[in-house]
Amino acid sequence: MYKKFSIAIVIVLICLTPIAGADWISFGHDYTHAGFVKDESDFVTNIWNFNFGSPIFSSPAISGDYLYLSSSNGQLKSIDMEDGSENWSLDLKSATNATPIVYNKTLYIGSEDSFSAINVESHNVIWEYSTSSPISSTPYLYENVVYVGCDDGHLYGFDNETGDVKFDVHLDGKLKSSPMVINDTAYIGSTNGKLYAVDINSKNIDWEYTTGDSIYSSPSYGDEKIFFGSDDGNIYAVNESDGKLEWKVDLNNRVRSSPTVDEHDNNVFIGSDEGNISCFDIRDGITKWSHSVGGAIQSTPALKENLIAFGSNNGNAYVLNKYTGLEEFSYNPGTILFNSPITSSPAINGNSLFVAGNDGYLYSLNIDKHEVPTSVFLYYSLAILLIVLVIAIVVIRKIKK
Repeated sequence: MYKKFSIAIVIVLICLTPIAGADWISFGHDYTHAGFVKDESDFVTNIWNFNFGSPIFSSPAISGDYLYLSSSNGQLKSIDMEDGSENWSLDLKSATNATPIVYNKTLYIGSEDSFSAINVESHNVIWEYSTSSPISSTPYLYENVVYVGCDDGHLYGFDNETGDVKFDVHLDGKLKSSPMVINDTAYIGSTNGKLYAVDINSKNIDWEYTTGDSIYSSPSYGDEKIFFGSDDGNIYAVNESDGKLEWKVDLNNRVRSSPTVDEHDNNVFIGSDEGNISCFDIRDGITKWSHSVGGAIQSTPALKENLIAFGSNNGNAYVLNKYTGLEEFSYNPGTILFNSPITSSPAINGNSLFVAGNDGYLYSLNIDKHEVPTSVFLYYSLAILLIVLVIAIVVIRKIKK
């Protein structure tokens, strides 16, 4: 009897336990920026593409069976991850480069003039806060408060249910970096070149670390260190408690990519405008490997098991082995003739790798089987090549005559 009772309790606890990865609470899913959730869906991985109709600079957020993404013309869409069909669409009525987060069936996103909370089931705006400046920062949810940076220099914190302002600290510069909250301290970079650590209870600045140029890169966390890049060309690792420099590495060009932390193997991955994706030891900054792709990397790597995935301004999406930096496969949706930068950061759900480009398309790839969708630009390229071939034949015939 006791055995049956114990089993029943275990079953109840399992049922009450939230599904891993059910919510996407920050840029790159969580404070590591891994951009990965285990596939809890009952469908197989499919390959497809979806046209948003305008450039995509934001990055996908995943919740349940759906992916959420906005394009630069202010169209927020919910996409079924199984077949790439549109679930619903909402006009934010303002341009946006911001990446959404999703928590407890509510999506949070900034735009050129406001910050909004949207119910993903009813598609209705629950609450909205008007701002005097654009928000391109990705929110971070911590203990029922949604923190987000704004170009007006304010780091805001909103009650996730009511939209009431619970936190408002004015910092210098524009806050295009996305915040992160660890142990009641919010960390965020500014275009004034400083990374700030702000106590969310006292609202005081605990410390600030000054770099040589603007910080667009969003901080990540691991090994009691805060990692971030700067336009001065360095990746930094500073102590979380006092902001003292632990190590830094010069990447030879500005760093708009955000670091991805893999604490299991003591790795931190980051790209640079030099065109390199690099892996460093989070403990001392020793370079483990560096891989050149020949184009600026402003995308933040997503991490799945032994693979990392990212986009480049050369128009390619790449998947590398995280241990060696060797290329597993790459995908060029623009087929060279129609190359468009991929500055958006990818997201991974199970075996599905989702990549959005400045060409306005969202692509679904199978990261394990290396399967990619046929791009519409392939047909454009073939049509151009056919026209060129016809013209060449006509010219040759005229010359012969």
